[in-house]
Amino acid sequence: MGDSSRPCTVWLGSETGILKGVSLSRRKALNFCHSSQMSRQHEVRTLCWGDPAESELLVAALDGTVKTFSLEKGTFTDVRQCGDPADGSFVGLATLDDGAGLVTCVGGGMLRVWKDESGEPAAKIRVGSNIARMRQNPEHRNKVATGGKENCLKVWDLEKPDVPVFTARNLRNDWLNLRQPHWVMDMAFIPGSDKVVTCTGYHQVHVYDPSTPQRRPVLEATYGEYPLTTLSLPATGGSVVVGNTHGQIAVLDLRKGLVRGCFKGMSGGVRGLQCHASQPLVASCGLDRFLRIHNLEDRRLQHKVYLKSRLNCLLLASRPLEDPEDASEDECVEVKEEDDVDEVWDAMERVGERGENPKRKMSPEEGENTKKKTSEEPENSKSGTLEEGENGVEETGGDQEKKTPEVEKEEDEEEEVKEPPKKQKRKKAKA
Repeated sequence: MGDSSRPCTVWLGSETGILKGVSLSRRKALNFCHSSQMSRQHEVRTLCWGDPAESELLVAALDGTVKTFSLEKGTFTDVRQCGDPADGSFVGLATLDDGAGLVTCVGGGMLRVWKDESGEPAAKIRVGSNIARMRQNPEHRNKVATGGKENCLKVWDLEKPDVPVFTARNLRNDWLNLRQPHWVMDMAFIPGSDKVVTCTGYHQVHVYDPSTPQRRPVLEATYGEYPLTTLSLPATGGSVVVGNTHGQIAVLDLRKGLVRGCFKGMSGGVRGLQCHASQPLVASCGLDRFLRIHNLEDRRLQHKVYLKSRLNCLLLASRPLEDPEDASEDECVEVKEEDDVDEVWDAMERVGERGENPKRKMSPEEGENTKKKTSEEPENSKSGTLEEGENGVEETGGDQEKKTPEVEKEEDEEEEVKEPPKKQKRKKAKA
């Protein structure tokens, strides 16, 4: 199983508790999970690398456990209880320098630092309620940022956890002098600076600079009309990629706050979004069960993988996503995990659309009975026919009485008597 997990460069977690690995070079999508753990209770909430060499993968589940997956062995090697489901699900997972410790955060607002194998955490930090996300600073791994609903952005130093290093202020009141609600959904540290970019549930993008006395955003921008759920920073810098609940993904300029471009093809809410560390690629996943990889330069779809389950998170390897050594001769853009899905749909019986009245096929016996009934009917039927005349539609047929020659002569005489008065009236009118 280890040979099949090593080529995987994209890892995803699903709502059913399955860890999925995708190898774009070999065009394969694999599931790594025990059959007893395939349930909603083991839903995968977040992923992170366990070591700098990316040989281990940490998987945080809904039941409060953090499992270690070995890419060399292709199996789970360790399970650790790092939280109580009653406190909320995991919203963040990170490792300290050289694997010296593990940092977890739950939605209830409890951040814990684990430094040994004992069941008790080394430190506990109350970061507030209704936490939506926790992110680690990749350059200073002892610093993390938290935020949530009515919980402004906070930057914490794990070496001095008593007071946050930076606490953002809410936006100014609107033009009616009413307080604006605040809902941080995701954040990221901008490399090479102390700035932090956030996206909110009110389709806003904010940039904070803790190095300045200003605690309000130094940049404000909006995108779309729907809540933004996740974001990621490209390796080139100067921009941010955001996704919302309606499957829309866009690139925003962090200097002017303008939209550079949008990606097409998504049809469900975006839950996971990550830009590659060295390549101009961005991977996304969500409720539509697809993994999509777009090119940031021309915004074209490079890969599309169907994974059958609703996806919560994803994690990219730092090495190139497509290894030329593992690539096969045939190129493939779309990867499907199940090949017999189309066969199932083809085997199903077609049902007519609403409003259609499909005719039922008659059996041979019913056909013979109808033939007998038609042959027994009399040839001379009394049913009349409809004929169109000058005064409308008249009915003719067997039920009408036949006129005798005497009656016809009387009718002709009446018509002749009536004609002269009409001619006289016309002559008077001419005079």
